Amino acid sequence: MSGLRIAIIGAGPAGLVLARLLQVENIPCTIFELDAGPNERDQGGTVDLHGRGGQLVLREAGLIDEFNKHSRPEGEAMKLVKYDGTVLFDENQEGSARPVEFSDRPEIDRAALRQILLDSVKPSTVVWNKKLVAVESTPTGNTKYNLSFSDGAVETGFDVVIGADGAWSKVRGLLTDKQPFYSGISAIELWALDVEKRKSFLSQYIGKGTMFMFDEGRAIISQRNGNDSIRTYAAVRQPETWTKACGIDWSKGGEARKQILDQYFSNCSEDLKRLVLESDDKLIPRSMWMLPIDMEWEPRPGVTVVGDAAHLMTPFAGVGVNLAMVDSWKLSKAIIGSGGDLEKLAAAMKDFEAEMFERGGQFAQKTWKNLQSHFSATGGEERAALMKGRMATTH
Repeated sequence: MSGLRIAIIGAGPAGLVLARLLQVENIPCTIFELDAGPNERDQGGTVDLHGRGGQLVLREAGLIDEFNKHSRPEGEAMKLVKYDGTVLFDENQEGSARPVEFSDRPEIDRAALRQILLDSVKPSTVVWNKKLVAVESTPTGNTKYNLSFSDGAVETGFDVVIGADGAWSKVRGLLTDKQPFYSGISAIELWALDVEKRKSFLSQYIGKGTMFMFDEGRAIISQRNGNDSIRTYAAVRQPETWTKACGIDWSKGGEARKQILDQYFSNCSEDLKRLVLESDDKLIPRSMWMLPIDMEWEPRPGVTVVGDAAHLMTPFAGVGVNLAMVDSWKLSKAIIGSGGDLEKLAAAMKDFEAEMFERGGQFAQKTWKNLQSHFSATGGEERAALMKGRMATTH
C-alpha cells in the first residue's frame, strides 16, 4: 500500500474512525480539520452507540475497552411525558428496565468519544486549522487530487480524498450538486450546568437518560450528559426563516425562554415550563437540515463521502454517528482490500457506495417517519406504546 496518498477531510467520528482503522493496517493517511485545535468547538451532547453500529466498529478498531470506561449504560433510560405532564412511560422507575435485547445502546458524551478516537491515531495524523475551500482533479495520467485551503495552502497529489466533512461538505461537490434542505423543524438548545448542585429539580425530573415530550408541531427533548449537565431542545415545526423572523431576540436568554413558552408551549405542564426556564446557562437557536432520502451519485474514482456528508438526517432516529462509523469501517475494508491497486480500489469504492446508499436510505426513511410521528398529536403515545410492547415481550 506504500505510495497511496489518502486525505480525509474532517476530524469528527467518521474521519477519526477511518484513520484509526487504516493505521491499524499500517496504511498512512492525513486528516485535515477546519477547527484550530481539539478543544476549539463544542462537540455536542450525548450519543448512544449501538451494538451492531458504533460499538461493533470500536471493537474492530481495538477501542471497545476505552469506550466501556467512558460510556453510561444508565443513560439509556427513557421518560415520555404528555404536554399536560402525564407520564406515559418512565424507565427510571424501579422494575421498568427494558429487555436485554433492547438495552445494548449505552450513551457516551460526544467529547469523550472524540477524545478516545483522537488518542488512538498517530499524533501527526490531524492537521488542524485547515479549512478546505476546493478539491480539484489533475487530468494527467492516473487522476490525482489537489486540496486548496482558506489559508492559501495547497496540498497536492492525493490518490484518495474522503469527505467526512459534515452537512456542508466541500468534497461532496465533486460527486453531486445536491445540498441539504430545511427539514421543517427548528430547535432552541438550552443548557443547564452542574445540575446535581444547582438544578436539583431538573436532575430529578429528567432522570438518568432522556426525557421526551412529543405533540402536534412541537417537542421538548432533554438529555443528561456525563459532565453533570442537561441539554434541552424546545423544538417546533416552523418555516425555514423562523429563527430570524419570529420576533424573539435570542440574545436575551431569560426573555427569549419566556416568549417561546408563551407562544408555543403555553398549555404545557408547569414542570415542562420550569424545565425550559431553568435551563438558563446557554441558548442556541438551531435549524435542522437533511439531504434527500434517496440521494445517490455516479462513482468517481478516488473520491467519496461518509457520515453526514453522505446522508445527513435529523436526529429523530438517533443513528447519525453510528451510521458514520459503520460507513468508515466499510470504507476502510475497501481500501485495505485493494492492496493499493487503483483499479481494484475504484471497483471496491463503487461497491462500498452502493451498500452505503442502501443502508443510509433505510435509516433516512426511518428518521423521516419518526419526525412525522414525533411532531404529531399522538407522538408521545405512539412511542410509549412501542416501549411498552418491548417490555411485554419479557413477561
